Amino acid sequence: MQKRIIITDKAPKALGPYSAGVAAGNLIFTAGQLGIVPETGEPASDEIKGQTRQSLLNISAILEAAGTELKNVVKTTVFLRDMNDFAAMNEIYAEFFTSDCPARSAVQVAKLPKGMAVEIEVIALVP
Repeated sequence: MQKRIIITDKAPKALGPYSAGVAAGNLIFTAGQLGIVPETGEPASDEIKGQTRQSLLNISAILEAAGTELKNVVKTTVFLRDMNDFAAMNEIYAEFFTSDCPARSAVQVAKLPKGMAVEIEVIALVP
């Protein structure tokens, strides 16, 4: 089995020595995606809902570049700066995952890059 690096202009550039997405076999692993607008490199919003939406749009772009889509996500991990933002994050998350939802973990962390409120990573199947 070989790995393939997933590259797209429709998601933010990596903030360090890592890839936005990696394909291994029929699985895609994304790096954690912040709510950063790819064209500007700036946060989509100061609040959790806007950042969650942009994070999931970035993930969707990476998955599309890999030949798959959100409906094929099997696992997500959500990192929150403040667990009090869980309900607001969940509201936007539910717009993207409407049925046959993936398994998910959500944890509070001490700090996220660029002072962001949320970071999301996924594992998805390539059909």
